[in-house]
Amino acid sequence: MKFGKVDDPSKIDFTLPEDHPGTKKKLSTYKPVSTPNLYVGCAKWNRADLKGFYPRGTKDELKYYATQFNSIELNATFYRIFPADVFAGWYDKTSPDFRFFPKFFQGVSHWKRLNDFEAYLNDYLLNASNLKEKLEMPFVQMHNNFKPSNMDRLAPFFKAIPDDMRIAVEFRHTDWFNDEAVSEELYAILEENDVTNIIVDSAGRRDLLHMRMTTNSAFIRFNGANHETDYTRLDDWIDRLEQWIDQGLQNIYFFVHQNVERASPLLSAYFIEKANERFGTDLHIPKMDNPKTRY
Repeated sequence: MKFGKVDDPSKIDFTLPEDHPGTKKKLSTYKPVSTPNLYVGCAKWNRADLKGFYPRGTKDELKYYATQFNSIELNATFYRIFPADVFAGWYDKTSPDFRFFPKFFQGVSHWKRLNDFEAYLNDYLLNASNLKEKLEMPFVQMHNNFKPSNMDRLAPFFKAIPDDMRIAVEFRHTDWFNDEAVSEELYAILEENDVTNIIVDSAGRRDLLHMRMTTNSAFIRFNGANHETDYTRLDDWIDRLEQWIDQGLQNIYFFVHQNVERASPLLSAYFIEKANERFGTDLHIPKMDNPKTRY
């Protein structure tokens, strides 16, 4: 994960911004729950990336990964549309309570830019549907140069999503957030279509921390910096999420990335332990087979 990488994380102000005023207003429309639905995971399950996580002799990486985590973000689906039988195989290898959050194929978001996207979208959804009830919330990551001038493409795309599917979207061009008129129009479209507004927390892209909820779900992509500040940043997220739960937040989807991915399970385990203590959840705390580094 090179997105938002910085040379010296100690020089970054990692303070989470204040909530957008619309967050409390939106969350207040939901009835608070005593315990939120909590899904925490990594972005991939490759042994080569998650060094030190798998016990020696592990033959099936996904099958083992699913004994330690209850979800996976699944970035691999951005690069190709996997065959239906591959999705079905992933379904069979995971426990009944495991959930997938696959990224939409790049043909939809990057090649077509939400314009004439139907062929790619249909192929992606048809094959991904083999995840059945384990397909929790697929997400779209828009290109860095997808600007508000393309606002008119959003609603038709959202309308093309099946009615029984909830999705999330990530915008990486700051013009979506630094112009109040633009951002308010965007948030209205997301709310109208029940689309979750992804929050990205990355060292070098503090400008993307919009802190604006548009549904009852917080979808957070946390990009660690392989630095001791990663843990205090997670502490801050626990505090903020607890506030949102009190206001009406019902679902937390929290996925950890690292520049050096081997530390992702370590950070995830730390976050899960703290979340269980504060939110009343009971997620399994992942174990590292060979935890050589804290960062």
